[in-house]
Amino acid sequence: MFKSLFKKNKEPEQVQAPLTGKIVALEEVPDPVFSQKMMGDGIAIIPADKKVYSPVDGEVVNVFPTKHAISLRSKMGVELLIHMGLETVELKGEGFQILVQDGTKVSKGDPIAEFDFEKVSSLGKEVITPVILLNGDQFKIENKQINTSTTGGKDTIMEITKA
Repeated sequence: MFKSLFKKNKEPEQVQAPLTGKIVALEEVPDPVFSQKMMGDGIAIIPADKKVYSPVDGEVVNVFPTKHAISLRSKMGVELLIHMGLETVELKGEGFQILVQDGTKVSKGDPIAEFDFEKVSSLGKEVITPVILLNGDQFKIENKQINTSTTGGKDTIMEITKA
């Protein structure tokens, strides 16, 4: 009876692609904060569609006031950051439409934002979008998909397990 109470959950968190596009290694992001994993490990997506989806079942923790980034927490406790583009904080929300707010409950594949990457690019900003595991002290990434195309809200891009 008590064995199951203390058993670690071995099922990995399946993280879905928040965007449609090409997945690249985080090391390829032209910003040392991300490429040197100062914020945490993850992947990056070069977007091919403007829709942004929840990669996990859980809730929105924080929508940045400048609309360029959203953090989420899965039911398992995994915290992820979707950072749409680089240095996009300077755009003060231009090119972003947020469809959720702090505390919104989300399911995998739910639309959470629209990222007008063409407009952002025309304003001189990189559109590559890092997806970062923020609490890497508690979790680790396994089975990252790299150098492949992905469909937002459908394809699994990585698995995360308890550290």
